[in-house]
Amino acid sequence: MDKDTTLNRFVKNLREVGRWFVPGLGVKRWFFLVLAGITLLGVGLALFLLEIYRTDSTNETVLTVLSYASLRFMPRILRVLIFGGLGVGLVWYGIWRLNRSLLRPFIRPGHTVVDELTDFHRRGRGPRIVAMGGGHGLSTLLRGLKAYTRNLTAVVTVADDGGSSGRIRESFGILPPGDIRNCLAALSNDEQMLTQLFQYRFSGSGDLDGHSFGNLFITALAEITGSFESAIAESGKVLSVSGRVLPSTLHDVKLVADMVLPNVTNQVRVEGESRIPKMAGKVRRVWLEPNDAPAYPPVIKAILNAEMIVIGPGSLYTSILPNLLVHDLLGALRASRAVKVYVCNIVTQAGETDSFSCYDHVRSLEEHVGENLFDVVLCNDNFERQLNEWDHWVTMDARTRSDSRVRYADLIDDSQPWRHDSQKLAEALMQVLDEYTGPLE
Repeated sequence: MDKDTTLNRFVKNLREVGRWFVPGLGVKRWFFLVLAGITLLGVGLALFLLEIYRTDSTNETVLTVLSYASLRFMPRILRVLIFGGLGVGLVWYGIWRLNRSLLRPFIRPGHTVVDELTDFHRRGRGPRIVAMGGGHGLSTLLRGLKAYTRNLTAVVTVADDGGSSGRIRESFGILPPGDIRNCLAALSNDEQMLTQLFQYRFSGSGDLDGHSFGNLFITALAEITGSFESAIAESGKVLSVSGRVLPSTLHDVKLVADMVLPNVTNQVRVEGESRIPKMAGKVRRVWLEPNDAPAYPPVIKAILNAEMIVIGPGSLYTSILPNLLVHDLLGALRASRAVKVYVCNIVTQAGETDSFSCYDHVRSLEEHVGENLFDVVLCNDNFERQLNEWDHWVTMDARTRSDSRVRYADLIDDSQPWRHDSQKLAEALMQVLDEYTGPLE
């Protein structure tokens, strides 16, 4: 190994040591406390040796050994530096090796202890964000935001009545766990085997066909703990999630829509979240039954304490509006001083938003919940791939461009251009938050 390589490694190690003393890690105070304790032990040992020296002052062998052990043949200042440097070095090395041994099960491959500690404290000081919606859009959003903050609250609709969630809702009388399961998986700190197991869906011809393991797990926990909200909290602990996932309401609500169907003169009333997109008509109005279901109190508290509230992306009528139609929740949104951002979908959804522009999405929301709810409307502006490969992209017409609230960014996932990219979306939202609150420290 040449000298340059050795020098570079030494400099790198020195910088790594220096990172431990960066403000905010909460390490320095305890390191100096340990150092103070060891110093006191050293003083005690020195007094003990001094006592031996005085007691056996006539023993030439003892005097010689103590003289060499204490380096008395060197200048005093040099001895202080030698013993002090050795002491600090041994203490530091011992603590470092102890931390590596204790924390090894929790350190991700390729990361150091100081990397994990720095990231943990940085995200712990992150902004308080509430994300609202359902389906894959909310999961995508959370997967990006968790890199910036652990102060995340996901508010999920409980109007789902299709698939595994619908069957569990009907059989066990609990709220649908599907969207909540997806959010817990997205917020997990380690989306590896345990999270894959949580998302695993059974196949076959038996009663388990179509059910996901996570849905059954949450259902079982609800039976054990006695409440749906406790089951969500315990599931979050199992997956080590960065944040919280909360249902918008604990009441058993049903989504109902008035729709105009092709070749039908009168409006048709459709009951059930899963049936609305299948009707191939135009949605005129949606509402919840009962329409007076109260919001889950922790949701109200999270909204009022938030610095930013993100609504969407997700199905307009079946994921986003079911949250906003909870009257207490909507009232808290209007009372909150947080910056409120609506993230528009990249493509339209068949049976819900056919041929909708970004402006049409916002207009439909405001027709249901009132105007001026959003401070910012975030739209995708990368249409290159959609123009060539996808014919259902959400357009930005003149009405959209004339809205001063609209912000544009490239938000598409390059591998799936009909979906948002988690990282791009989170970066765009952080830029919006910076505009309103100033850069994060």
